[in-house]
Amino acid sequence: MIADRLLGVAEFSHAHWFFGNLYEAIVKIPHRVAASEASRELPRSPFGAGSPGRYYAPIAPISAPAAIAALVTGWNHSSSRGWLIVAAASSTTGAAATAYLLRSINPELFFSPQPLDETRRKPLLKRWYRIHTLRLTASAVALAAIHQARTIRLRSHP
Repeated sequence: MIADRLLGVAEFSHAHWFFGNLYEAIVKIPHRVAASEASRELPRSPFGAGSPGRYYAPIAPISAPAAIAALVTGWNHSSSRGWLIVAAASSTTGAAATAYLLRSINPELFFSPQPLDETRRKPLLKRWYRIHTLRLTASAVALAAIHQARTIRLRSHP
């Protein structure tokens, strides 16, 4: 069934997104990237060495669409519908938070020609981590809901 395959894709992509975001927060990747000087080897760009963008770009864009498509195609399966709604809503919330970071904070914080001075960098990092906490939470909820919906659907299709 197409909804089951979409749930598999959504589960994989959300696991990638969640654990990548968790790693980013634990080792403080934003602090490192924001403070780094530009060079030929380490350009300050979304896909330069050290930037997490190169790891997220291939998979992250399919997370929310896969969760939403799983909701649409699995709507008639009433026992997993609630979990599919939670997954799609959480995934969309996380995607919106990511879009906000990509458009409003990341360009100045990470991709300006030179690192910002500490007085400008510190408040941007603080805001980045607040929004990142929201998207980390949203991705965790989405991943758990997708897993639950997938488990319910797999049990009902032996």
